[in-house]
Amino acid sequence: MPAEPVFEVTKDKAGKYRFRLKAANGEVIAVSEAYNAKESCMNGIESVKKNAPKASVKEL
Repeated sequence: MPAEPVFEVTKDKAGKYRFRLKAANGEVIAVSEAYNAKESCMNGIESVKKNAPKASVKEL
């Protein structure tokens, strides 16, 4: 079990890259879209890191 949140990068059966964000307890809390390039996937991770603290909560 990780001691802190972690991003995991994987390659799916179609050869596309995806990331998932796991909480410190190992629970998956976010899953990305599919990216054609690993660099794009890494950019997606950086975007989440940068923008998540600014995200608002919207109750529906």
